[in-house]
Amino acid sequence: MRTTTLGMTGLRVSRIAFGTWQLGGDWGTFDEQQAVAAIRRAREREVNLFDTAQAYGFGKAERLLGQALREELDRHREALVIATKGGLRKTDSGVARDASPEWLRSGVDSSLRALGVDYIDLYQVHWPDPKVPMAETAGALRELVEAGKIRHVGVSNFDVEQMEEFSKTLPVETLQPPYHLFRREIEEDILPYTRRHNIGVLVYGPLAHGLLTGALTEDTTFPPGDWRSKSPLFRGETFRRNLAVVRELEEFAEGRGITVSQLAIAWTLANPAVHVAIVGARQTRHVDESLAAADISLSETDLAEIDKIMAAATPVTGPSPETV
Repeated sequence: MRTTTLGMTGLRVSRIAFGTWQLGGDWGTFDEQQAVAAIRRAREREVNLFDTAQAYGFGKAERLLGQALREELDRHREALVIATKGGLRKTDSGVARDASPEWLRSGVDSSLRALGVDYIDLYQVHWPDPKVPMAETAGALRELVEAGKIRHVGVSNFDVEQMEEFSKTLPVETLQPPYHLFRREIEEDILPYTRRHNIGVLVYGPLAHGLLTGALTEDTTFPPGDWRSKSPLFRGETFRRNLAVVRELEEFAEGRGITVSQLAIAWTLANPAVHVAIVGARQTRHVDESLAAADISLSETDLAEIDKIMAAATPVTGPSPETV
């Protein structure tokens, strides 16, 4: 597994992180034993960065991750980099942003208990909260760093202006944005900014939530518990048009002896501003396929050909089950 230094954090991490979004309930039901096996398989394959969040089932995904990695967390804690996120709160009407100092302090303690650890390597603000001044949010996290509960601080889904405001109080060390072949808006301003400021970038959704796996067809349906069942990204003309593009990408990938999933992940890692691609899995066979993407190098000719194929796509900007 290739590794990289995650921006100014100095953390040496695997270029592919195991993500646990799919273990929180937004993707329907799943076999927990298989999920634990998938996490352990990723670790066997030398993945050392695992990303989760308080809001992924409000403790469910964090507990499952802690359970899967329990032995190593207890014996060789420094070998693992555990990243989680906070700043979302469950309400009677759904999920709300809450980056107040009180809620973040409570969230960190909840995450520590759920994961079964003494500290969190990277704590990220899940979404910017317009109701709370950035200085208050950043100040609370600085205190948590000083208390030893978290070691590094990042943000997720922030734009350049929000990162600049946050950094007036505490430097933004990492950013976690959405990024995949159908969603490239961060290339314009955000990635140039993070590169200039040595901010580590961990992109999520490199497989476009399943669209770039090659497993979906025009007849694919999703169970009611899966957020994609209500998303226009997976219905109608946008879905059909983008599936046609995926089929072209599949042919291109097959000509190079790889899968379209591996191509999609390798494409995100080919961007020099991207340090890590976060990929989730519920089964071990999916883990092995995804991790192989870290060893794929795409040439300038390859990237140009991919851009030609993508010219027929309908770009997307959401939605996602996290949009609150």
